[in-house]
Amino acid sequence: MGCAVSCQAMARPPARDDNMDILKFKQRLLDKERELQSDIARLGDEARAAGEAEVGDQTDAATVSEATSESLQEDALASQTLVEVQDALRRIEDGTYGKCIQCGREIEPARLEAIPWARYCLKDQEKHDRAAHVPQGGSTL
Repeated sequence: MGCAVSCQAMARPPARDDNMDILKFKQRLLDKERELQSDIARLGDEARAAGEAEVGDQTDAATVSEATSESLQEDALASQTLVEVQDALRRIEDGTYGKCIQCGREIEPARLEAIPWARYCLKDQEKHDRAAHVPQGGSTL
């Protein structure tokens, strides 16, 4: 009878946290954090350099303005993603990583593989995107 209890415990599948390999996700998030910080610094330098460029005529001015605008847009996206990556690292530390911040359900493993900083399960991400009027399939979160 003693084996029935201990054998059942041994046959139970491991907890999801064990399967998720939190350390792998943490390393990927730390790598992404460094990459984004580097990108943000580079984009800031590019925007400043474009703003300081010599402008010969209106076409040059338009080109410089467009390049500066593109760098600033890329910088804003990288900054937002950096905040989400850092939030995911905090969730790892507090033990809530891998759980949807909306409903508390586990985020699909394939989703975390694709987007390790995902905050929502797919169902809640779709709701969030609809509420924000993001075109279907247009979210990067």
